[in-house]
Amino acid sequence: MKRIVFIFTFIVTSTVLTACNTVQGVGKDIEKGGQAIEKAAK
Repeated sequence: MKRIVFIFTFIVTSTVLTACNTVQGVGKDIEKGGQAIEKAAK
């Protein structure tokens, strides 16, 4: 069971980092997501 959780976590982490390319990109993606939520709330 622990092995399955580890593999799943690894795949998700790899996908996120590949999509964003850098840690800085992750921050920008989160910021854009927050802005979209803010616009939807108005």
